[in-house]
Amino acid sequence: MSKRPGRVPMPVADPRERIKNFDQVALGYTEEMALTEASRCLNCKNPQCVTGCPVAVNIPAFISLLKEKKFREAIDKIKETNSLPAVCGRVCPQERQCEEKCILGRRGEPVAIGRLERFLADWEAKNGRSPVKKAPPKGKKVAVVGSGPAGLTCAADLAKLGYDVTIFESLHAPGGVLIYGIPEFRLPKAVVKREVEYVKGLGVDIQTNVVVGRSITIDDLFDRGFQAVFIGTGAGLPMFMHIPGENLNGVYSANEWLTRINLMKAYKFPEYDTPIKAGKRVAVVGAGNVAMDAVRCAVRLGAEKAMILYRRGREEMPARAEEVENAEQEGVEFHFLTNPVRIIGDDKGWVKAVECIRMELGEPDKSGRRRPIPVKGSEFTIDVDTVIMALGTTPNPILSRITPGLKAHDWGGLITDEATGRTTRRAVWAGGDAVTGSATVILAMGAGRTAAQDIHRYLESGSKDW
Repeated sequence: MSKRPGRVPMPVADPRERIKNFDQVALGYTEEMALTEASRCLNCKNPQCVTGCPVAVNIPAFISLLKEKKFREAIDKIKETNSLPAVCGRVCPQERQCEEKCILGRRGEPVAIGRLERFLADWEAKNGRSPVKKAPPKGKKVAVVGSGPAGLTCAADLAKLGYDVTIFESLHAPGGVLIYGIPEFRLPKAVVKREVEYVKGLGVDIQTNVVVGRSITIDDLFDRGFQAVFIGTGAGLPMFMHIPGENLNGVYSANEWLTRINLMKAYKFPEYDTPIKAGKRVAVVGAGNVAMDAVRCAVRLGAEKAMILYRRGREEMPARAEEVENAEQEGVEFHFLTNPVRIIGDDKGWVKAVECIRMELGEPDKSGRRRPIPVKGSEFTIDVDTVIMALGTTPNPILSRITPGLKAHDWGGLITDEATGRTTRRAVWAGGDAVTGSATVILAMGAGRTAAQDIHRYLESGSKDW
């Protein structure tokens, strides 16, 4: 049997040039590239790729339409279950989801499903959207708290079903982590705005600068006539190591670092009034996608040396292989089996070094990865002037603390029924990072869809089914 061709490579910007700007790195497929890649799909009778998609996109169907150059029908097929395809095509970890299930991956490379999704979403941006088919208005109001991927997905699905949906967003721009957390070079903000406009075009009202839990409460929403509430507030509370020196000037959480850069455009200072001390020697602690985003931003802000400090080895890194490869191409240094134990400051209170200890890997822990163990007497110091903690985030407990009947785990995540998204408070649902802690965009979207379906069932029952 002849060997099937490998996947079509994604064109990318030259590393020597892209480190000088925040322009998009992955440039997208041309039409010819997309058609060639789509031709690799086997159109399996029992497509496992669909089972790997948290929002259940009919992948074989959209690829078949793409093969026939029916681009509008193909993107419409995707949007039957995915309201944010231009986002997913850029930032979803397809290699661990739909593409991991592709049968071609058993002996070669799986179909580049995410790249084809992005191609179609970008084609739609240039050629216009199809009119959206919506159900007749039901005369029932649903409130969505948070305009990140979970909230936008839940709101879009409910609007299509005929509900009157209002999103309440605490920041001044909608999009949640898509707008403040993911850098321009991975996810252009124009793309996010385009997806938000699609959701607004479904009839969803988005109110910004409203902090539910402070400006208004969940009880206030019910008093205003909302019959159901979905909480998609994400996980915005940064985690720290609690080591000496974390309060020094020049130490950032990745959340603050990326918010200043992405949402507040610190890289355009003084055009935008958001200064940031970028530093010449930057150390990022952690090895997930957020860590890669943070360290690659540091490179673009002029760091002469940008480093990842990670207490495990390369094989244990949670970041996407693509993001690690991009960081390496851009000159980022990786210090594996390295764990900070102290941040050292100068006499003015600014960071001047980080003291680390060597680690070795023991038996696997509850995460399935080998447990890092300090090597006694192996301490050493790295000269740095900026340290960024990219250790993950947890949900902000503000809502669970002030909302009667709304319970959360000790670590902050709201307690829900996984199958429905129902919380411990009647007529309140939740999903995404507010429930799981920091995870992926597509998993949050899947949770938004699940909750929307159950909200629909609940309201159709006359609010009796709880």
